[in-house]
Amino acid sequence: MDAKQSSHLARVRHLRETFAEANERLVARLRAATDEAAARVPDGGWSAAQIGWHVAAVTTRFAGLISGDQPGAQPLPPAFTERAWQEVLSGVPAKLQAPASATPPPAVSRDESISALEASGMRMARALDRLTPERGSGMGITHPITGPLSVYQIGDWATAHVIRHNQQAKRVLGA
Repeated sequence: MDAKQSSHLARVRHLRETFAEANERLVARLRAATDEAAARVPDGGWSAAQIGWHVAAVTTRFAGLISGDQPGAQPLPPAFTERAWQEVLSGVPAKLQAPASATPPPAVSRDESISALEASGMRMARALDRLTPERGSGMGITHPITGPLSVYQIGDWATAHVIRHNQQAKRVLGA
């Protein structure tokens, strides 16, 4: 195995493990909550179940971008260089407005949210398993919040997104 393939496999393994760990923590938080607590909507916010539904919807989108099943990733310019992930995160505002496609319905049950998170986690695992080194480093997106990202970095963003919303769910549940 050459250095490029070895580096790719290590990166995919890291993305897969960190994403799965973050997603499992959110699922565990929802499993530990009562149905009533998970459905409670705080003033001006989302319930923990709605948060889980939103995360699942966004994860499904990210998985589609990674696998190529969802349009959007384009060839990156030859001069593209990945920025450190912490640098990318530092530019993300504390509060964002979710797009309509990722805005949860008014009522989401805890079980619906858990099922959606588990299904989207499987989609992410399959997308990462199919990722090639050429797609990971040669394709990407330019998002108004993050700027240009490689497909590998979309995997980083997916993990950061789950972590961010797991913290939100923890606050909503008072845990």
